[in-house]
Amino acid sequence: MTTARLLDYDDAIERFDPVLGLEVHVELGTATKMFCGCPNEFGAPPNTQVCPVCLALPGAMPAINRTAVEYAIRIGLALNCTIAPWCQFARKNYFYPDMPKNFQTSQYDDPIASNGYLDVQVDGRTVRVEIERAHMEEDTGKSTHVGGATGRIHGAEFSLLDYNRAGVPLVEIVTKPIIGTKAAAPQVARAYVTALRDLLKSLDVSDVRMDQGSLRCDANVSLTPAGNPVLGTRTETKNVNSLRSVERAIRYEITRQAAVLVDGSRIVQETRHFDEASGTTSSGRSKETAEDYRYFPEPDLVPVAPDAEWVAEIRDALPELPWLRRDRLQAQWGFTDLEMRDLVAADGVDLLAATVDAGAPAADARSWWTSYLGQQANARGVGLDELSITPTQLAAVIGKVTAGELTTKLARQVVDGVLAGEGEPDEVIAARGLAVVSDDSALQQAVDEALAAQPAVADKIRAGKVQAAGAIVGAVMKATRGQADAARVRELVLATVGAQG
Repeated sequence: MTTARLLDYDDAIERFDPVLGLEVHVELGTATKMFCGCPNEFGAPPNTQVCPVCLALPGAMPAINRTAVEYAIRIGLALNCTIAPWCQFARKNYFYPDMPKNFQTSQYDDPIASNGYLDVQVDGRTVRVEIERAHMEEDTGKSTHVGGATGRIHGAEFSLLDYNRAGVPLVEIVTKPIIGTKAAAPQVARAYVTALRDLLKSLDVSDVRMDQGSLRCDANVSLTPAGNPVLGTRTETKNVNSLRSVERAIRYEITRQAAVLVDGSRIVQETRHFDEASGTTSSGRSKETAEDYRYFPEPDLVPVAPDAEWVAEIRDALPELPWLRRDRLQAQWGFTDLEMRDLVAADGVDLLAATVDAGAPAADARSWWTSYLGQQANARGVGLDELSITPTQLAAVIGKVTAGELTTKLARQVVDGVLAGEGEPDEVIAARGLAVVSDDSALQQAVDEALAAQPAVADKIRAGKVQAAGAIVGAVMKATRGQADAARVRELVLATVGAQG
């Protein structure tokens, strides 16, 4: 594959105005699939969550998942969309090797939600991203191409098909053309997908795991000569699966398309694939238009007509918007912008809030989640919310440190035990013998033994070199396996030799 010529980004922005269109697919977290009763769970063995309906066996009839409709309405309302009083499904005909019935049940000219918007913050300014539509559909199965160097069908020796994902309920959220962003276009795209992910998570309609494919972004990019209102030919980079990659893919496409246009060539309307390792896109297939899909109404499903009272109930139950909640919690916790930014980046806001609700001080909880537990999550290659410790358990550990029952070092050992599945904090403390030695008589005995073992150090302390007490404190901490309160040990050392602290 030849390397595409790229134009310098600043030069590209000076010559052209980028226009974006973002299509975000979100898998809904329903218990069952869109049109059948098969479980909707990630990670099951291949082809174990299938039935005659999602395998398109003759005579099998679909039925609409009511919860999926409710989730779609919830999403539409949160995006300030108009909810259709009547809508219907259609058949989208295309060659789908990973779809048994060889068409996708989707919505075409009658989406359940339309004409909304989502405001995002980029470099201190608000950018309104207008939403064209949010419509319901079903996901396809998953193809695994075996052999070859790219993991794609070209060059593969054979392909495996897993139909577990076929029929999983989706909502596709499509923006109107995003114009006027100039050099900030990649950052605007990333900010939009980030805000959308946070919103969807707060609505409790999806786990929005981009790494598992439950949130995927198709990024459409076109360029038009600076100041020219006529839209250029677009490309669509498919299934971009991380926030960073959304930004990188769009930036790359701007520089690639600009070089093509400057060289006097034309942009080909096509789908493209983004390569995470190289940060480049490559050609996929020519992009079809709506007419090519031969949409027609789905004859086996009744139209959807949400009752106005039901829609109103869903609207009234919408949660606080995540960015407004973050602002409120930041003020409540007294965090700086930097502290809150780091917490948001670690996806730890909900965990910290739950830890505070369980009784822990906000500053202590933030320190644990963003430092020690953050390190443990990174070492395991998982998110904070995947660690085997709950906010309630962490709050209990923090409470014991505050009460003097644990030192910070001992508390980390307790947390390690909880993470290792050794039980609740109290069970780990008992099993590992981690309680702080708080009996002054036991501590005094350890101090006396340490002083007797190091008489020269004891003489230095008596002579006024109180910093030498650190050696005695260290010896006592070692003797007590780190289970003594170092500050109390130092007090006893100085009192024993008659020195002033």
